[in-house]
Amino acid sequence: SNAVAGESALDRMACGLGGKLVLPMIKEHIMQMLQNPDWKYRHAGLMALSAIGEGCHQQMEGILNEIVNFVLLFLQDPHPRVRYAACNAVGQMATDFAPGFQKKFHEKASRALLQTMEDQGSQRVQAHAAAALINFTEDCPKSLLIPYLDNLVKHLHSIMVIKLQELIQKGTKLVLEQVVTSIASVADTVEEKFVPYYDLFMPSLKHIVENAVQKELRLLRGKTIECISLIGLAVGKEKFMQDASDVMQLLLKTQTDFSDLEDDDPQISYMISAWARMCKILGKEFQQYLPVVMGPLMKTASIKPEVALLDTQDMENMSDDDGWEFVSIGDQQSFGIKTAGLEEKATACQMLVCYAKELKEGFVEYTEQVVKLMVPLLKFYFHDDILLTNSTSMPLLLECARVRGPEYLTQMWHFMCDALIKAIGTEPEADVLSEIMHSFAKCIEVMGDGCLNNEHFEELGGILKEKLEEHFKNQELRQVKRQDEDYDEQVEESLQDEDDSDVYILTKVSDILHSIFSSYREKVLPWFERLLPLIVNLICPHRPWPDRQWGLCIFDDVVEHCSPASFKYAEYFLRPMLESVCDSSPEVRQAAAYGVGVMAQFGGDSYRPVCPEALPLLVRVIQSPDAKAKENVNATENCISAIGKIMKFKPDCINVEEVLPHWLSWLPLHEDKEEAVHTFNYLCDLLESNNPVVLGPNNSNLPRILGIIADGEIHEAIKHEDPCTKRLANVVRQVQTSRGLWTECISQLNADQQAAIQELLNSA
Repeated sequence: SNAVAGESALDRMACGLGGKLVLPMIKEHIMQMLQNPDWKYRHAGLMALSAIGEGCHQQMEGILNEIVNFVLLFLQDPHPRVRYAACNAVGQMATDFAPGFQKKFHEKASRALLQTMEDQGSQRVQAHAAAALINFTEDCPKSLLIPYLDNLVKHLHSIMVIKLQELIQKGTKLVLEQVVTSIASVADTVEEKFVPYYDLFMPSLKHIVENAVQKELRLLRGKTIECISLIGLAVGKEKFMQDASDVMQLLLKTQTDFSDLEDDDPQISYMISAWARMCKILGKEFQQYLPVVMGPLMKTASIKPEVALLDTQDMENMSDDDGWEFVSIGDQQSFGIKTAGLEEKATACQMLVCYAKELKEGFVEYTEQVVKLMVPLLKFYFHDDILLTNSTSMPLLLECARVRGPEYLTQMWHFMCDALIKAIGTEPEADVLSEIMHSFAKCIEVMGDGCLNNEHFEELGGILKEKLEEHFKNQELRQVKRQDEDYDEQVEESLQDEDDSDVYILTKVSDILHSIFSSYREKVLPWFERLLPLIVNLICPHRPWPDRQWGLCIFDDVVEHCSPASFKYAEYFLRPMLESVCDSSPEVRQAAAYGVGVMAQFGGDSYRPVCPEALPLLVRVIQSPDAKAKENVNATENCISAIGKIMKFKPDCINVEEVLPHWLSWLPLHEDKEEAVHTFNYLCDLLESNNPVVLGPNNSNLPRILGIIADGEIHEAIKHEDPCTKRLANVVRQVQTSRGLWTECISQLNADQQAAIQELLNSA
């Protein structure tokens, strides 16, 4: 229709020309239209407002308060089509301006939408108000929704009861479909806070699934299945188990009764997603249902899209045929693909990944057929989500297959490896490429030493070299564009997006090198030398901070995994690393400080002179006034950890007795969990050896030590399953053996710290 074409055109204009140009022109017209007595103008004005939100995001944000207050008035307009358009505008703004919209307007928007959902004058308006509420709750921070939860849930329940009666009496289902999805969205957002309302909804939802078996109720049934599984995931296994058996039987019955479902039956995609959620809820107990669910899932994941190569005339004849998309590949020809079924295929692939992730070795029976499906799909360029999912699946499937032994695992890896390397070399989309690179790195970590042959190394080395050269070339091109006469804010925004994308690929190059260094150690250094000049170029002082950060991270890995042989490259990285400890960028400081720590821990004797030189630089960072600011804290904690590693692994290089009291005063670490474990382990070493500096005269430092341990527990600095937790608990128990000392220590802790110490003792 003309209206839909107009909306589309406005959206494209706003995105293409930008809000600075478009909003002032359109705003004036919209305001006039909204005040017109003819409902058609008010409807059109609200739909136009919905269409321009994405493109005019920045400019509309400044006047959002004025816009929202105005739009909410139209939810009470006398004409239902205008109320519908107002619901549309609220829902669209809730998506376009999330989560800021929810933070600013949560009270008035949720109240107005709930009132509109009770608008008995129009089913379509009610349904669209529910759809807007879904948009609102999907992106609403949990903490904002909780104060309104009771009122929200009661409204939804009363509307659901009324609409269920209407379904039984009149067969109307439109509003009920949306209300069920609204309930699911609320549960998904508030998670465990939905537990008190579980029993209010579950009987009715189960009733719908049991009885809504007619063909015209398929969508309602599918959405209800989705709702039940999302509620189950939200409230957790303990609460859901009372209904889990019934729900599983309903799902199994659907699967078997409807084995001849038409390919476009909407229940299929909802069923597939519901099975995956049930798998997350039930864990290993879900394995028994795999024989039932895997058949339809593999069938959907194996859908082959219909494709065609057409000349322009043929394309024009087909353009009205629903579900075809075309890409021009020259003046006279277009490539067409029928998109029907692609979303379902993508969902099915995601579910296979979910099963592999949740069930691990319990999924081993199916790994071979899934790998044979997934690997060829690394060349499936028609749908990015399918490509992303397939690359994610590779390391998970290898983990599943481990239980079959090394020979089976190696065969599976050989089937994947060439395809993954080829995909890294040819994938044009940065988002997909980064995921494939990350997946490849994870696969190498699973397979370990010996998983790549000489041909693999040769091809991979060439590809990584190409990626790094491309990175530098793109940076130069962006600098040229910044000198162009057309350069402005919008161009800079676009260049910044390109730069972020390039840097993300650089992080994945680092991931791959990390996995290779950690698996092959110093054996791989001769191969690495072809990349060395490019990595050295990354850490030059004139390069942008992300380059220096990731260049240093790569050299950190060389030191950590390839020492003492790494010292032969020290001439390239040692000086830049020490100079970077006090860099203006916290990310660079963090990478440099971590590097100093691994030199002390793994570097060997050649790195001994680095320790005394690095110490004052690390202290300077720790003692700077804003060291604990949010943006600096990770760098600071890496500096504290590095000093701990120097004292532990190279104690004769510095005056440990002088440094220790300062180091204790900087504890605990709680942002960087990995470094927190290192520092707590070293603290345990010192306490277990009765270090006099740490204990203080007559154990006078012990209250402070217990305070450090308690604060670490409060900030969850160490996971309870980590062996370090047991060591810390033993330290506390040792103090408990002296009643007087224990009483003195505990009296100096606040209530939270005392509770944390008790929690630590209970967990270990």
